[in-house]
Amino acid sequence: MEKLKITIPEDFMLGAAVSAWQTEGWSGKKDTQDSYLDLWYKENKNVWHNGYGPAVATDFRNRYKEDIALMKEIGLSHFRTSINWSRFLTDYENATVDEEYANYIDDMINELLRNGVEPMICLEHYELPAELFTKYGGWESKHVVELFVKYAEKVFDRYGDRVKHWFTFNEPVVVQTRVYLDAIRWPFEQNTKKWMQWNYHKGLATAKVVELFKQKDLKAKTGAKIGVILNPEVTYARSTAAHDQQAAEMYDLFFNRTFLDPAIKGEYPAPLFELMEKHDITFDHTEDELSIIKNNTVDYVGINLYFPHRVQARTSAWNNAVPFHPAYYYEKFDMPGKKMNPHRGWEIFPQIMYDMATRIKEEYGNIEWFIAENGMGVENEKRFKNEENMIQDDYRIEFISEHLKWLLKAVEEGANCKGYMLWAFSDNVSPMNAFKNRYGLVEIDLEDNRNRHLKKSAYWYKQIIAEREFHALNDAVNK
Repeated sequence: MEKLKITIPEDFMLGAAVSAWQTEGWSGKKDTQDSYLDLWYKENKNVWHNGYGPAVATDFRNRYKEDIALMKEIGLSHFRTSINWSRFLTDYENATVDEEYANYIDDMINELLRNGVEPMICLEHYELPAELFTKYGGWESKHVVELFVKYAEKVFDRYGDRVKHWFTFNEPVVVQTRVYLDAIRWPFEQNTKKWMQWNYHKGLATAKVVELFKQKDLKAKTGAKIGVILNPEVTYARSTAAHDQQAAEMYDLFFNRTFLDPAIKGEYPAPLFELMEKHDITFDHTEDELSIIKNNTVDYVGINLYFPHRVQARTSAWNNAVPFHPAYYYEKFDMPGKKMNPHRGWEIFPQIMYDMATRIKEEYGNIEWFIAENGMGVENEKRFKNEENMIQDDYRIEFISEHLKWLLKAVEEGANCKGYMLWAFSDNVSPMNAFKNRYGLVEIDLEDNRNRHLKKSAYWYKQIIAEREFHALNDAVNK
């Protein structure tokens, strides 16, 4: 098939991301500084692939200079990671800073800047302190919201002079969905109302931290912006029939608009309140809190986007003997003939980039945004090594090319998308899957002291960053 030349705008970010807990390891961690992920790993280690977890991860804590040198070699314009809340403080109630960990973050940020890589810092990427999870029920508690704001203030005071890209959460819907809605992760508690309370308190925490950010006047002082990184799934109905369309709307309401609307529009959708009331899962809230959310929307938003979500109207009755779940209104649709990543079990449908961009333009005021994560996880990548011991990940190059093609088509048509951050800079630990599926531009060789090796995709990414163009398939996107 004929290939098209795609041009990348000069000011379009091309970077990569990882999180603190998935890379740093436990080096220097005090016994009282476990995160929720550390606690889950300790309590339920057998479900983590081959036993790998956050204990060593990629050892970024000790090897960040080596990794940042690779970022410079690749030419990344931006690097997104998180500060590990559970590690940054020694006393969560009084926000007492752990100077050893905070100095490491200082050094890491400075090293990025010295190497021409702009740091993007997230305050929570599943790193809720374990102590707050066991003592208060985590984000079920309004007190934890206040402790998060105290933590954010210490972080802003420490690094606000250098960091210009701030985010409250990464994928704030995920942890409680796995634990309290679907009960597939430790401690396996099905509690839909608690799920909704976590959703709400993370929205409230975002607004309160935005309020703090404005009080600190960081935008005027440094040109910094603050946002949140969400993972709304582009949701397609099986058919144009009303019952299938309603199923998609219901999924979208519970999982996407629950975060998009308050963060960007400053309010929750009225139909959501009606459904929460109907099913007795209304989150505990006050009018003052809703006012804080209304008056403190984000500057921009990061979107994590990997695959489409396809639903249809239910084909069987809901079992009313079990607690309410949004799936009362929909079920998954397994579309015949779809292109799959067989390793991860996810559909590959690059048009999601264009459709998400169109939605943000038309429904959310064309707010500034960027792709905060997109990538392809593949198992046993060593089988693709060539004679020079380099992984020939042409499948990843094709995946990125096709998704970037659709995204840049939307930018050409006026979408206010400012960049693309690949997941991930390096292979890293994922919940349960550990190192099973590899996402990185950089290979982490577990059998060889976690040494780093650039994959073919790293050299390709370096080239398109430098040349601001690439080639992609000439298919329906341009017809």
